[in-house]
Amino acid sequence: MQSGLYIVGTPIGNLSDMSPRAVETLKNVDLVAAEDTRVFAKLAAHFDIKTKCVSHHEHNELRVIDSLIEKIQSGASVAVVTDAGMPCISDPGFRLVRAARAAGVRVAVVPGPTAVISALVLSGFPTDRFTFCGFVDEKKLHDDNKIRHTIVYYESPNRIMSTIAALARIMPERQIAIVREITKIYEEAIIGYPADLMHITPPRGEIVICVAPAPDKKMTDDEIKSIVNDIAAGSVKSSAAQLAARTGISKKEAYKRLVENKK
Repeated sequence: MQSGLYIVGTPIGNLSDMSPRAVETLKNVDLVAAEDTRVFAKLAAHFDIKTKCVSHHEHNELRVIDSLIEKIQSGASVAVVTDAGMPCISDPGFRLVRAARAAGVRVAVVPGPTAVISALVLSGFPTDRFTFCGFVDEKKLHDDNKIRHTIVYYESPNRIMSTIAALARIMPERQIAIVREITKIYEEAIIGYPADLMHITPPRGEIVICVAPAPDKKMTDDEIKSIVNDIAAGSVKSSAAQLAARTGISKKEAYKRLVENKK
């Protein structure tokens, strides 16, 4: 292999997605820098990759970058991989790439699957413009809601239900897609308004959240009235929350309309 740094994408679930070029690269470089050497060992065993592997993760990245760059400057070829998908996408790697660029060494990419794009196309939401915001930060959701086109987040299963509740408060008028276990047996896309998804069985596995673009205009009174008639069978309080989520009007206004409808 030519001396340099190789950014290598690996499967996000289905090992059949591993490209022949990725296997060839990982077999022929001098060294693999892996986010978790144990995870890489399983991948390496499956594809008969015997290349030496060292640890390169968020907690030691700053310590090992210099030594990796020195090895490349001395003529070595180094591949960087993460536990799944493309390195540098909310995973270690971009600092190493930046250091390689600064050092003037060759950087090449061996593309592979990425959960961001896979979830985006599975959602069915517009793809002409989108913003990836990494892992959800509830404190920043109000600012994120100023992004009017499609938004994509990563999320963990232990936080997903609280995140859905936060989206119901802050972005009630925007549909969301909870996309999980991409490329695996239980791949699933759960789509709806946040308030409608607050009581689903908590999704498990690797999760990506896609948020649809904000509506261009508020619904008309006739459109709101139609939804009122559709959901008014339940209690006024629960129906008001659902109406607000589906129309974008305030809960106070939704409550008022439902009370008037029951008269």
